[in-house]
Amino acid sequence: MAAPKAPVLGSGKSKEHALDAAIFGAEIKPHIVHETVRAEANARRAGTAATKSRGLVSGGRSKPWRQKGTGRARQGTIRAPQFEGGGHAFAKTPRTFDQKVNRKTQKAALRSALASHAGEGTLALVDAGQFEAPSTKQAAALVEAAELKLPVLLVCNDEEEALAKSFRNLPRVGVVTPAEVEVGGIVWARTLLVSEGALELLETRARS
Repeated sequence: MAAPKAPVLGSGKSKEHALDAAIFGAEIKPHIVHETVRAEANARRAGTAATKSRGLVSGGRSKPWRQKGTGRARQGTIRAPQFEGGGHAFAKTPRTFDQKVNRKTQKAALRSALASHAGEGTLALVDAGQFEAPSTKQAAALVEAAELKLPVLLVCNDEEEALAKSFRNLPRVGVVTPAEVEVGGIVWARTLLVSEGALELLETRARS
């Protein structure tokens, strides 16, 4: 099978870059992608929700009325869940939502997400050298000229500051470094842009 290729935007002429077939031509496994995206989303949850049980609510030490002779149901404390101001029957407690996903599975999910973009033709490289200074106008013109579908995720290195600043103010455009790339972000994007300098680091992360 021929190695997948991606166009290089902003190079001034039609140019394509050959991609690593082991990564961008990998088998797409939707179930692994789904599992990894869920784990990433759950890892961002604070898990700090908490409510008071009847044992944590103050007051209510004595019986509200005597056991017999009142005609009412017997009650032991006004802090029981059925009373206003009482504790919750099934009180929430702080917890972690973290889901364990093996490293090999995470890398396979990353390869699947990248291969999906490469297969659909929604992956492109961008020449960071053309952005000598931050210019949102220049970035918007590049997106419009290439007819990129939004939302867009741009992956670039820390050193490519002008490129990052040019794109980060555009609506529905996310900017991350190769170390910050998540499978969920790649799935969210309808177009994946990768700087030529960040491509090698991204491939290193995706290799098994």
